[in-house]
Amino acid sequence: MTISARVTPKGSMDILSRYEVNQLRDKNNRHLYELFRRCALAVLNCGVLTDDSEELMSSYGSFDVSVIQQPRGIKLDIRNAPESAFVDGEMVQGIKTHLFAVLRDIIYTNSVVAKNNSLDLSRSEHISNFIFHLLRNANLLTTDNSCDIVVCWGGHSISRSEYDFTKEVGYQLGLRALNICTGCGPGAMKGPMKGAAVGHAKQRHQLGRYVGITEPGIIAAESPNPIVNELTILPDIEKRLEAFVRLGHGIIVFPGGVGTAEEILYLLGLLLHPDNINMPFPLVFAGSKQNESYFKMIDDFIGLTLGEKAQSCYQIIIDDPVKVAQTMKKGLEEVRDYRRNHRDAYYFNWLLKVDLEFQVPFEPTHESMSALKLNKDQPIHMLAAALRKTFSGIVAGNVKENGIKRIREKGPFKITGDPDVLMPIEALLNAFIKEGRMKLPGKKYVPSYELHMSTS
Repeated sequence: MTISARVTPKGSMDILSRYEVNQLRDKNNRHLYELFRRCALAVLNCGVLTDDSEELMSSYGSFDVSVIQQPRGIKLDIRNAPESAFVDGEMVQGIKTHLFAVLRDIIYTNSVVAKNNSLDLSRSEHISNFIFHLLRNANLLTTDNSCDIVVCWGGHSISRSEYDFTKEVGYQLGLRALNICTGCGPGAMKGPMKGAAVGHAKQRHQLGRYVGITEPGIIAAESPNPIVNELTILPDIEKRLEAFVRLGHGIIVFPGGVGTAEEILYLLGLLLHPDNINMPFPLVFAGSKQNESYFKMIDDFIGLTLGEKAQSCYQIIIDDPVKVAQTMKKGLEEVRDYRRNHRDAYYFNWLLKVDLEFQVPFEPTHESMSALKLNKDQPIHMLAAALRKTFSGIVAGNVKENGIKRIREKGPFKITGDPDVLMPIEALLNAFIKEGRMKLPGKKYVPSYELHMSTS
């Protein structure tokens, strides 16, 4: 069942210029409208479990949203939206806030790229500056002296016991007045926020932040959970990942699948860069007792592909949420001291070196996936970049609309590399499949990839 309604903004993005409204109405710029429509539908689908963006779009083929310009502001005219976004005919306030965050970010991103002639997104420093402007426009950058944002990564398809563990860790972080940033979806992205909300309430900490960072390619598969109170949509996965490490002060990784592996490899690639070796950035892999073998598997994979230097970048803490929170809080104090001593901002990690290889959008196609350089004849941080792209492509083939379409039309992505790199990848992916970490529970997984060992 669907509902149609007209909604007014609350708190942000209540004013658009006629130029901006016309951008969404311009028939020659249908890409912008379709982008807004798809992201809006994903937000309105909050609370409905699906990780197939193509299925979501086809299920609501008649959904439509348009901007109505008024003398005193704007309204959104919404047609055939998911019923779950409404209570007694009124849109849920949190969903309404997310909806206008989508409008804000898509309009601003398009305006900055279109109007700023000095912006060159082929240059590393310009990309980082662009991300800064996007986060500032979303009001995510605060000028206090705190280093208290803990980024939590992990899978959307996790068991109930794993979810409960992420919630307990979040609770311990909340008791210490630490704020949470995640990919904003369900599972290990929702649990830490829910736990932290209870911890904040218990400590009467009324300014708790639950930041969700997403991007158009993944938002339909991971609709923002209802606890997110600060949502932003970055243009692509690379800018999303950089936003996590620029905004956050430390990262906790919970069990997940290929998307989580992609995030781990991205961060390790940065931490292994020679310019970042002495920069404190607390990284903890955390799980319950039943996850001990999972993190041993991840640790083994990292050791076999990237080596001991990469393994030294993180701690593994099993079945001890209190220790996870204490370790993170101590690490954040070191981050604050480092930022103060090096005169870096507390709210945005300018000093972190991010190579262009980690910033330029990687489009997973059959050609680009087969061209990945998966061997050890390169610096380890560059191998980490290639591994990150490998897992990014598999994520696209699993849940992203364009990736699913490409797999359906041309068959699985063919990934080629040296055996000493591809064999650990194969072992890890097979374990993910066996443990049901590729799709939501109850959904059959058909691999979107084939691995081919090099013979030379």
